[in-house]
Amino acid sequence: MITIMGATGATGGALLRRLIELDIPCRAVSRTPAKLCAAIGVETPVEVVGADAADPRALRTAFDGSTQLFLAMANSPRQVALEINAIDAAVACGVRHVVKLSAPAAEPDSPVAVSRGHWRVEAHLAATGLVATLLRPYAFMQKLLLNAPAVAQGVLIGAMRDVPCNYIDVRDVAAETLLRPGLDGATYALTGPQAFSHPELARLLGELTGRPVRCIDLPPDDFHGHLVRTAHMPDWLASHVVEIQQLAVARPESPNDTVETILGRPARTLDAFVHEHLAMFAPVA
Repeated sequence: MITIMGATGATGGALLRRLIELDIPCRAVSRTPAKLCAAIGVETPVEVVGADAADPRALRTAFDGSTQLFLAMANSPRQVALEINAIDAAVACGVRHVVKLSAPAAEPDSPVAVSRGHWRVEAHLAATGLVATLLRPYAFMQKLLLNAPAVAQGVLIGAMRDVPCNYIDVRDVAAETLLRPGLDGATYALTGPQAFSHPELARLLGELTGRPVRCIDLPPDDFHGHLVRTAHMPDWLASHVVEIQQLAVARPESPNDTVETILGRPARTLDAFVHEHLAMFAPVA
């Protein structure tokens, strides 16, 4: 039994839909089970269980009978504690294999606070003796949709200068790491096939929408303020976005073929992703 923790999120939801496509029985754990049931429909091989990650007893009930756990909880100030709760419940229930969605630079001294948190969870997971597969995507294409309102007005705002960034589609966070023997127990850095700087991304968006998109690069503190004031992000989330962009500046990563190797097909491209969501980026008439 594969159990997904974080099935209402972008990544966990994409994995859940992939398992449904493959007709693989699985279990999805959610604080809002009725909402998840409505989203996935009734004619699926999915067992939906209600549980809060803050409740260890509820987690043990939700995980009972599971052999594998996909752990992809939303970034939050409580993420470390909640994911450790999930791991401890997995141990108590006899889960053998955990696939954890992690982050780049998951190190104790990482410049990114969320990555330091992921390192703490990874270290706790390693100490349990469970087989652990760690997925480390750099940036998700789906997060670019947060820029859609600004792009529709002809601007792309960030704090990355002209440093390229790797983007991966959440649908390429591979179910195969749960399904194929030999892929478990490793750490995978996941990227798209091409890295894009913000100026290059602005040009791509301009070409596809038929309207020039101007790239505005701000100092990190100014970008943080913009995210809080204009995007109405909480301070911790705005700090995370700025830190991730500054990590790309400090430690640029090159595209790799890990996704293609795991999936047996090329990773989805940013061009294809934008085409798929073009209406969201297009200027409002």
